[in-house]
Amino acid sequence: MRQQRTIGREFSLSGRGLHTGDEVVVRFKPAPPDSGVKFVRTDLAPPVEIPAVVTHVAGERPGGRNTSLRCGDVSIHTVEHLLATCYGLQIDNLTVEMSSSEPPEPEDGSCEFFVRQFKEAGIVTQGETCRALEIDRPVVLRSGDVELIAVPDDAFRVSFTIQYANKHIGTQYATFEITPEVFETELSPARTYILEEDVDKVRKMGLAKGGSLHNVVVFNDGGMVNKEPLRFPDECVRHKILDLIGDLSLVGAPIKGHVRAVKSGHMSNVEFVKELWKLKERKMRDRADTRGGQLDIDFIQRVIPHRYPFLLVDRILELEDGKRVVGIKNVTINEPFFAGHFPGHPIMPAVLIIEAMAQVGGFMLLSAVDGPENHLLYFTRIDKARFRKPVIPGDQLRFEVKLVAFKMRVCKMEGRAYVGDDLVAEAELLASIVER
Repeated sequence: MRQQRTIGREFSLSGRGLHTGDEVVVRFKPAPPDSGVKFVRTDLAPPVEIPAVVTHVAGERPGGRNTSLRCGDVSIHTVEHLLATCYGLQIDNLTVEMSSSEPPEPEDGSCEFFVRQFKEAGIVTQGETCRALEIDRPVVLRSGDVELIAVPDDAFRVSFTIQYANKHIGTQYATFEITPEVFETELSPARTYILEEDVDKVRKMGLAKGGSLHNVVVFNDGGMVNKEPLRFPDECVRHKILDLIGDLSLVGAPIKGHVRAVKSGHMSNVEFVKELWKLKERKMRDRADTRGGQLDIDFIQRVIPHRYPFLLVDRILELEDGKRVVGIKNVTINEPFFAGHFPGHPIMPAVLIIEAMAQVGGFMLLSAVDGPENHLLYFTRIDKARFRKPVIPGDQLRFEVKLVAFKMRVCKMEGRAYVGDDLVAEAELLASIVER
């Protein structure tokens, strides 16, 4: 077990994207615990946020040469190197604001540049436990001669085998226990590579517009076209491990297990991560079952989009799909709204009691749709709101919300809030489910 981590200060980078060739400015910002890595397209109005998880992977990746994320019609391309650096350095929470659709490609095509920048900014712990995805049974993906397998292990290990007809690459195998130190010294210097015969094909796909012999290693039948020698005898397979780590990060949790890959690329990596995602979902449900059906904050944040300081649900106690939900909010003096409501006489604002009630009801509704992370719940009306007793620090709010009607993605709910056995608030809520 370890604590979650983020960067110590904001910093910016600029450059050109490897495939789009577009100029981009990227601002990296610390993010609170449990927020994960998120990209934000700040060149759009309003800005569009895209979480770095496999459910947001774009379906079309021309040529399988990179991994892209998408939210609606908005995309972020070639995220694997940046995500690999975050995953390898154990940076769990980060906001990445971008002025275009692709991160800058480091000048030498490796991740060393990203590593240096993150280390200069500092990597700090956040006091919250980081929950790992423990591989407790084999997870297997096979397609032709491509194979990916995850098996139990006491650490995070990655093994990779590549096979090329080009004799200067040939068959290479490498295996590493992935720690920040190993990532920095053994993997981050490994550069992107390509066969010379594939360069024209990639160009015709509209890719590699920002590629050159400065940031891509090119091989032909005579050997390396670049003047700089290889940094490792097996540099190619090390870069494939780096790419795989970036794709594995899309599971949204550190992995405790041994991932073995043979001749895999981004498309098969992503399909494999989808299987790991299913395992993660099963483990969350299993944890809920062991608590008598209760769902913790990890699961809640998978369903509803709210985050600090506006996430007002701590646990779901009961859930009947599409019928009824019971959730709690622990009210402490550390709530940010108590600083001004009211000094010397702290009372939870009534509107936030209703908001917490709505979030509990929203969890019930969004947990019943496919891909809840791709949907939002807009509340359109509040009726018959009554507030019977003040809520103060030390109280535990228990919300009981039931679905009254649901038609054409518009729903009506009735909610009640209790402190102990005392009814403190009630309301009728109308809401609509929309796609992000």
